[in-house]
Amino acid sequence: MGHHHHHAYTLSKSGKEKEEVDEILEEEAEVDELKSPESVVQLLHIDPIEFEFGYGLIPLADANQGGDLLDRIVMIRRQLALELGLVIPVVRIRDNIALQPNEYRLKIKGNEVAKGELLLDHYLAMSPTPEDDLIEGIETVEPSFGLPAKWISEAVKDEADMLGYTVVDPASVVSTHITEKIKQHAHELIGRQETKQLIDHLKESYPVLVEEVTPNPLSVGDIQKVLAKLLKEKVSIRNLVTIFETLADYGKLTTDSDLLTEYTRQALAKQITAQFAKENEVLKVVTCSGRVEKAIADGVQQTEHGNYLSLEPDISESIVRSVAKEAEQLSLRQETAILLCSPPVRMYVKQLLERYFPDLPVLSYNELEANVEVQSIGVVDI
Repeated sequence: MGHHHHHAYTLSKSGKEKEEVDEILEEEAEVDELKSPESVVQLLHIDPIEFEFGYGLIPLADANQGGDLLDRIVMIRRQLALELGLVIPVVRIRDNIALQPNEYRLKIKGNEVAKGELLLDHYLAMSPTPEDDLIEGIETVEPSFGLPAKWISEAVKDEADMLGYTVVDPASVVSTHITEKIKQHAHELIGRQETKQLIDHLKESYPVLVEEVTPNPLSVGDIQKVLAKLLKEKVSIRNLVTIFETLADYGKLTTDSDLLTEYTRQALAKQITAQFAKENEVLKVVTCSGRVEKAIADGVQQTEHGNYLSLEPDISESIVRSVAKEAEQLSLRQETAILLCSPPVRMYVKQLLERYFPDLPVLSYNELEANVEVQSIGVVDI
């Protein structure tokens, strides 16, 4: 796609003729190359993360026009390494003629996970009180969090600032969108190969610890499943030492990645607490009633391939409805919903609710430090 547009970023405006000659030579070389058998195999390669944009957005990526998208992506990779403990792959950036001029899209492993539109020379403005939004602009939606917003011109930017609007430039809008989407799909980016790199890095400082975990009792694949399950629920894997200490303790007893993940989450209680509870503040949670816990515990089916939850449709529907009602009331009061339940059922509650409320954190009592004051502000019941 648009292979011979790459020069748009690397060359400045001068040297146009040379550029055209180079391009012709390059295309001839490409044609020759396509006749060789290796080139077909290259076509199978999928970039782990690709960012594509229409030609109208080229100034974002073109350093000659003041575009700093490449620098921003380096920063995103840094930020995510610190935040998630995962080294995300290099992001492939390219323009694509098939897109609308000011459209962009993000693909992870070849699948589109996000798309959006940007208006260059405008700012994205979000009103502190969306109901009385008076500033002139083009209605849109902030892509990362789906909030109502407007594209405003430079002329009204100062006014928007004074009225307490959040005003963001297009490059920041797209950077935030990329960051959020990669976080959301981080668990898909950690395969066995990436896991092996993390293990090798840990081995340099903690050889004994790593030996106790892998290749025996746990394979790279077993460890990868645990890390992916942690990331899927937004738990950072940066503290690999604690994770491996836990795997060393429990890997001898089970290789069930679901159970190992639960033990690991409990070992990361301090980190999980810090993630959700602010210091010296009460942590507000929604709890599960005894009836819900019992229904779920009774619905766990044990098989040789691990356990899974099997509930009567009307019971699961009733639980989902109750969670929806609690979540709605909390969002009206601007509170974030966190569901707290007992350790044995946590992972099954998560499995049940994942499809309906992908972003709802489900924690167990064992994942919160003892010194945190917890207040129940709602109960999920049947």
